[in-house]
Amino acid sequence: MDFIKEPNRIYAEDENGKVIAEVTFPQSEEGVCTIDHTFVDDSLRGHSVASKLVEAAVEQIKEQGKEVNATCTYAQAWLKRHV
Repeated sequence: MDFIKEPNRIYAEDENGKVIAEVTFPQSEEGVCTIDHTFVDDSLRGHSVASKLVEAAVEQIKEQGKEVNATCTYAQAWLKRHV
């Protein structure tokens, strides 16, 4: 799956342009981005798409030299397991 990367957002669209997966991570304070939303369409559940999204977000945040925080419960659990 190819993700589209924007500042503070990574997502994927289906062939019709509908967002089918998304993670957002706005800057919450100076030098910190907070992963606040993860969405995966039901058709993609069970394919580790959410995990790949959060991993990509963490990589992008760290590449910017910022710290990672999370208010999204999925991202919080992912960070506990992987960071």
